[in-house]
Amino acid sequence: MTTQTIKSFRTFAAFKSRNYRLYFAGQSVSLIGTWMQKTAVSWVIYSLTHSTLMLGVTLFASLFPSFLFSLIGGVVSDRYNRYKVLLITQIASLVQAGLLAILILFNHYQVWEILGLSVMLGIINAFDVPARQALVYEMVNDKNDLPNALALNSSMVNLSRIVGPALAGLVLEALGDGVCFLFNALSFVAVICSLLMMKLPAYQRKEHPKNVFGELKEGLSYLKRTPSIAFILMMLGLISLMVLPFNTLIAYYAKDVFNGTASTFGVIDSFIGLGAFLGAIFLASQKAGANLKKILFINTLVFGAGLILFSHEHHYGLALAFATIAGFGMMSQITVSNTLIQTTVAPDMRGRVISFYAMAFFGMQPLGGLLVGFVSHFIGASDTLLFEGVAALAIGGLHWRYLRREKLKKEQDMILKDQEHPLQAV
Repeated sequence: MTTQTIKSFRTFAAFKSRNYRLYFAGQSVSLIGTWMQKTAVSWVIYSLTHSTLMLGVTLFASLFPSFLFSLIGGVVSDRYNRYKVLLITQIASLVQAGLLAILILFNHYQVWEILGLSVMLGIINAFDVPARQALVYEMVNDKNDLPNALALNSSMVNLSRIVGPALAGLVLEALGDGVCFLFNALSFVAVICSLLMMKLPAYQRKEHPKNVFGELKEGLSYLKRTPSIAFILMMLGLISLMVLPFNTLIAYYAKDVFNGTASTFGVIDSFIGLGAFLGAIFLASQKAGANLKKILFINTLVFGAGLILFSHEHHYGLALAFATIAGFGMMSQITVSNTLIQTTVAPDMRGRVISFYAMAFFGMQPLGGLLVGFVSHFIGASDTLLFEGVAALAIGGLHWRYLRREKLKKEQDMILKDQEHPLQAV
């Protein structure tokens, strides 16, 4: 067996599990529809309002409800059958997408109606994310393949981000925005069918003597006892607040900087997805035991550099190249953070800790979206994006400081151990 064959096998190791293969196939179709809808919503809102502030409000409407309800979603994931919770949330997402499609197809809609349905999706995602992320652990037969499964998840998300926005741009121009929303609604059929075909171990109900608030308190106490996980969540929260909302400004670049159409918007978003997809494949190819914290630090700097270079670039080709670099760095913020948490958290705390992860991601992004929209209204979108890139470099600096302190602590612990057992050291 050649080295290349071994590396390829390692890249797709999680596909050995039938349940995970089904999940991957269903989600791949559904996520293309999701990205088509996201692209169409941003384009419709910006076309109606010509306001970067409203793009921020749209992001806030879709994500902030997830922040408000994610802790409850985490408790639900730990208390009840995650498989059934996920099935219910996917059906609810289909209904939401169907209502949005009907609204747009009948061509009688206002901004507040789109925002209202975005709020509905945000509430659904608060319960969907903790259950879906925690259930991946149960889909993988060999738990050593879990980091690979999470990296493949990210590659799936970002591959769909390449296809979805580009396809949305073409559909928006050729068939209209309503067809984008209709395709998203139909795409949920694929993931629901894949869930129904799975054969998971029988659910074993556990007693929960504490009420919901007691279990939330227990989750907070667990984070206090595990500062390494708390630090990862803090970094993700800062990135989500100050950097990740950069995508709210892409419609501005497509329409006003490059004087483009919906296809231009889709292409820029797709190149960001291309970079993220390449980053996810890079992560999936890493050997077991790779230093993920170091990868996260380096890619945070790559993320910031990509945004800085993109922010004031007026040459379309170079802008796409810089968008790809930013996408590569962006991937680690979500995937590596998720992997570090999933591989270190106690099993009975998985749903609750993932809900804190969802809070950091879904809670800070909408606030950041409002902040980005507000700031760009006064200093312009280009300078705002430049500021976001600088913020990513600063957050990378904080990460470097943490890694340095962690390394020094390990060295000190080793010295103390050698002093306590001098004969063993010799």
